[in-house]
Amino acid sequence: MHSRHDYKELRQTFEQAADLYQQARPEYPEALLDDLVQAADLHPGDRLLEIGCATGKATLPLAKRGFNMTCVELGADLAEAARRNLIGMDAEIITGGFEEWQPETGKRFDLVFAATAWNWIDPMVRYSKAWQFLRPGGHLAFWNATHVFPDDGDPFFREIQDVYDELGEGKPKDTDWPRPGELQEQQEEIGQSGLFEVVHVRHFDWERIYHAEEYINLLKTFSGHILMEERKREKLFSEILVRLSSRPDSSVRRHWGAVLHVARRLD
Repeated sequence: MHSRHDYKELRQTFEQAADLYQQARPEYPEALLDDLVQAADLHPGDRLLEIGCATGKATLPLAKRGFNMTCVELGADLAEAARRNLIGMDAEIITGGFEEWQPETGKRFDLVFAATAWNWIDPMVRYSKAWQFLRPGGHLAFWNATHVFPDDGDPFFREIQDVYDELGEGKPKDTDWPRPGELQEQQEEIGQSGLFEVVHVRHFDWERIYHAEEYINLLKTFSGHILMEERKREKLFSEILVRLSSRPDSSVRRHWGAVLHVARRLD
């Protein structure tokens, strides 16, 4: 559904979902955050710069571990939600685009990271900017939470494709349906930047049960659904409600996957 829009337009859409984002989007597994801390050799008091924190889904659990958080978030409403969610934490939320932002003179970070936001940053500058903001020996990390499809997963997602197709919003015929552990890794891209050395890559997967209304709220936080014509969106959500309501528990089981990449700054 993204083919008609570029990433600069798509990344602006999440602002419309600011009220839903925190409750609808999944929590990241504690094991992923543990792995990040270990791979990046982080210690309480270290300074972390987060790119695109949204409402603070990754920010809050890391702030609770004792890190000093600076977050740059493009959306004003998302940034305000993050400030509310991080009250009492050692965290500063800055409204603006990562590509244009500059820290105060001389300030460098132990980790620059992005949780489901790295792909929204201009690919021409994201590695050079991250390198610039890191101290010597500091780390870059990123991961994207996305849909994976285990062999024993819920068949609902394939079954509902006929509705997307009818609306002209279906997946291209050659679209992958990745299983857990099959998500694309980005070591080659990191290496091609010439600025970082990959030190750790690990796949994570987890599942969450969504009741019908919860699942629709989740879809309302995805850029492709936000940009969908209203009549199409209403038709889709109506059909999802009908199909899930016919199930005994009116729910759907969705599997999430993420690939944690950690790379060390080359000096």
